[in-house]
Formats: sequence, structure tokens, C-alpha cells
Amino acid sequence: FGTALAIALSDTHDIRLWGRNANTVAEVEAQRENSKLPGAVLGPAITVTSDAKAAIQGADFILCAIPLQSTRTTLADLVGYFGGQPLIGCSKGVDLTTGMGGYSILQASYPDGPVGLLTGPSFAADIAQGLPTALTLAADASQEVSSWQSELSVDTLRLYVSHDPVGAELGGALKNVIAIACGATMGAGLGESARAALITRGQAEITRCAVQLGARPETLSGLSGFGDLCLTCTSDKSRNYRFGAALGQAKPFDRSITVEGKDTALALLPIMQRLKIDMPITKAVAGLCSGKITVSQALAALMARPLRKEL
Repeated sequence: FGTALAIALSDTHDIRLWGRNANTVAEVEAQRENSKLPGAVLGPAITVTSDAKAAIQGADFILCAIPLQSTRTTLADLVGYFGGQPLIGCSKGVDLTTGMGGYSILQASYPDGPVGLLTGPSFAADIAQGLPTALTLAADASQEVSSWQSELSVDTLRLYVSHDPVGAELGGALKNVIAIACGATMGAGLGESARAALITRGQAEITRCAVQLGARPETLSGLSGFGDLCLTCTSDKSRNYRFGAALGQAKPFDRSITVEGKDTALALLPIMQRLKIDMPITKAVAGLCSGKITVSQALAALMARPLRKEL
């Protein structure tokens, strides 16, 4: 995703693309292409480097696309190079150790600097190919987000401002859990109607949880909520959806592929128990991911829930 954003923004900005793995960085620099985004060529405005200090110091913005479970520890090594510029997170999930989302981790890691979150319905391949994409740029109301919006919007990437970073981070994180459930449903051959029901009830579950944690309900109806949920639950481009489909088909899944929803479901278990939030789909996905239940058992548990009024 970091490479895709670099390509999209390189028509109007000079970009320094940094990576944690020096061998991977050297390969991307030599080929001017990321093997995970075949056909997406890095233009001359993009400098590829494994030197974090050279990449960060003097930059106008820092966009952090490090996978969520590694963000906190990686930023601890990098924050000494920051010089007051905005740090914008581009990762989704809930940290297994702290229970924090992407925005909260950035705040804790960079307490004296401006932070924001870039999230919404998008696939890296679409952004890299220059296909039209709309995202949410969320930050606290005290930040000058409109200037960030202007600087980071390009012809193919349209940003909408939100002053509800909690809602944005939770919408982006929780939708991956529902995507796993939808993938498992389709992989098991349970049909489109079942998937539509999961998306709808998943939206209710996400909103219920996020609002109790401080989000605004309208945020969960926007790009960073329902928009992202729809995309991730209906496309094979989604890693979380593909992982769920593999579970539904009882097939192995490539362990090298990041599946944010798996860790998010497990991280949410103690939160929902502590706050007594009713999240049956998330509970079922956590059981699936930990191997404690099968897809048929998860379905039976969901279908056996007491009948109720739709909310």
C-alpha cells in the first residue's frame, strides 16, 4: 500500500519510499517495481531507500503503511528522526498487545507531533494503476487537516476530511473481521444471500462497538465505515476475504500474507467482554481463526441466536 501511495503521489511530489527489509528495498530499487504490484512502475520522482534517517528528515509528510501489528515497535525506532511534520497512518487493525487502533498507536508513539489517519475503500493495485479512489483523511479537530487534504489529493485520489479519527480507525479495522466471515461464507458455498446478511449485520456490529468506544455513528456510514466494508467483503482482491474463503474451503493460506482481520478479531475479544458489547460475528471469526470452531459450527451458533427486532 505504501508503494501504491508513492506512485499515486509522485506526479505532484518528490517521494522517498522506505522499507524495513533492506533486501526487498534493493530489489524494488533495481527493478523500479514492487513484486506485489506487478506492472506498477516507480517513476523518477520516487527515491527508494533503506536509510530511515535519509527518508524521514526534511520530509513535509510521513505516511506510515507499516502493518498494524508492527507499527508500534517500528515507530519506536523511527520517531527520533521526526521533526514535527504530520505523521499519517495508512494501516488498519487493532494491536494485539495494547488493544489500540492505528490512530491511537500513532498518537502514543508521536505525542508531540500532528497525527492523522488515511483510510477507506481502496486496494493498493487500484491506486497504483491510477484508478479513481476516494479515502477519508481523519484527524483531531485541532489539526489543520484541510491543508493536508489539499497537499495529498491528486487527480485519481480524492480525500474527504473527518474529525472523528476514532470512528475512522475502528471502521477500517473491524470491517476486516466481517470480510473474513464473508469469505468463509462464500468459500463454504453458503450463498450470496448469507453474505448480504453478514455485511448488513456486520455493519450493525461495527457501529455498536465503535460508538461505545467513542466514535460518531455517522462516520461508520461513510467511506471509512460502510464504504470500506462493502469493498472488502465482496472482492477477491481483499486479503481478509481470501483468507476467509480458504477457511470456508478448508484450504491452507499463505502465511506470508498479512491478514489484519485475524489479529483484530482476537484483539477485540477482551474488549467486547470487558465492555459487554454484543459482537457475535466477531466472536465467531475469532473462533474460526484460532481453530476452536468450524465454519458449520459458527453458522449454527449465529443462526441459533434468539430472534430479535432489527436495530
